[in-house]
Formats: sequence, C-alpha cells, structure tokens
Amino acid sequence: MPVAVITDSTAHLPEGFAERFAVGVVPLHVLIDGVSALDGIDVGPLALAEALGERRIVTTSRPTPAEFASVYRKALSDGADSIVSVHLSSEISGTWESAVLAAQEVGSDQVRVVDSRSTAMGLGFAALHAARLAAKGAAAGEVEKAAVSTARCSDTLFVVETLEYLRRGGRIGAAAALLGTALAVKPLLGIENGRIRGVEKVRTMHRAMARLVELAAHAAGDEPVEVAVHHLASPERAADLANRLEERLTVLGGCLVSELGAVIGAHTGPGVIGVVIQREPDIMP
Repeated sequence: MPVAVITDSTAHLPEGFAERFAVGVVPLHVLIDGVSALDGIDVGPLALAEALGERRIVTTSRPTPAEFASVYRKALSDGADSIVSVHLSSEISGTWESAVLAAQEVGSDQVRVVDSRSTAMGLGFAALHAARLAAKGAAAGEVEKAAVSTARCSDTLFVVETLEYLRRGGRIGAAAALLGTALAVKPLLGIENGRIRGVEKVRTMHRAMARLVELAAHAAGDEPVEVAVHHLASPERAADLANRLEERLTVLGGCLVSELGAVIGAHTGPGVIGVVIQREPDIMP
C-alpha cells in the first residue's frame, strides 16, 4: 500500500487483526522485577496476571525513538510512500513523543504521527479505520484524517477491581486510590480528553457490569456502532458483557472481545473489564 499504518501494542487488536488489515505494531516494554520484555511478544496477559498475583514488581516503558525509526524505515523500504502512525494518548504515555522524534529523524514529510487521545480499541479502531482507507489507495492526508476522526468518535469505559495498580503507575492520585479502597467500591472509569477520569463508584461488580451496559447504550444512542470488550484474566465476565451489549445495542459486525496485554494490564490489574463504543466517524473535510 502507498500508505503504511502503524500503531502500538496498547491497541490490543483482536488476534489476527494486525495481519489481516496490514497494521504494523510497535511493542511497548514491560519490566518484571527489572527484567525488560516486549509487550505481546515476550510477555502476554497470562504471564502478566501471574506476575501481579505473585506481587512481583511490574513497570512499563515506552518504545524508544530508535525502535520507531527502525519500523518506519522498514515500512518505507518495503514499498510504502508514506506512514500514518497512530498511538495511545500522550496524556498517559510518552509513546507518542517517541514516535514524533522518530518521524523527525526519518522525515516528517513521510511520517505523520497521530495522538489518538485514547488506548485499547479506542486506539485500535482508529488504526483499523485508517488501514481500511489506506488499502483503498487513499492519500496520507486522508488516512491521517480518518484516524483522527475515528478516535474522536469513540468512548472508553472500564471498571477495575482496585485502584491500586493505577496508583502505582502514577495514572491516578494516591488520595483517590485510598478513598476507593476505603469505601470498598468498584471504580467505574473512562477516558476523557486523553486522561483517565472517574465516572462513578458502584458497590458490586454485578452493578458495575450493568452500568457499563447502560453507559454504553447512552454513548451509542440510536446509531449502529462498533463495539469491543476488553478484560484481563476474566474471560467469562467479558463474554457475559459482550452478550449483554449485543442484546442492547445495534452492533456492527459483532462484538470484538480482546484480552488486555501486559502494559495496560499492569496499570489496571486482573479482573478489569471494559468496553469501547465506536460511532461512525465523519471523515469528510
């Protein structure tokens, strides 16, 4: 394709989707007890859940500009004329910054970097919509516009068993984490303007699941939407949520279910369950 589409491993595309839609994926780094591994390549959801369960020290880091530059140069040498690189929110990771630095090194006229202001399939849908347009022969500007427009039309909601993992990673304040623990609530969170925000607190996971469906229905309105469900070490809960969403919403192509990888999972912890609602973007000028 004239335009190559690149994303990062926090998109958590369902298995086989990256190959099917010719999306390049740059892995983030996961460190378990100081030993570095590549997200989705060296360490996956099972290993991550086991490490967290054993209370090992798990941290994450962004790809280096050199790693991005290597991927960009390969895409260009493989025949791409230009690249659209779509990444997780710059408000919660330095990944976008690394991509920008690499683009400057390789050539800003050839590489366009998009801040999705989201992650997981909020990022994944943006990359997939861009890749579909690229496959039709669209110019780089149109592909970039598709990624930006798609990202702006998504809503991400999730519930965690505890706020402790978000606190450890610096994604939420210590006071908020302590309050959530003290009240024994299930925090329902979302992504707004690229940042994680509290939506509401519910007392049980059963109620949290019901609220996810209600809020997803509100986000979708009367439109047909694409839907993705994410989880970590909770396949039955994810399947239940997917079934409820398909009963309540008009879901295009069926609900995608994808387990979170090590990077996002390290910050949310086992038991997390989430939903991404993707409305139809307006990609016209």
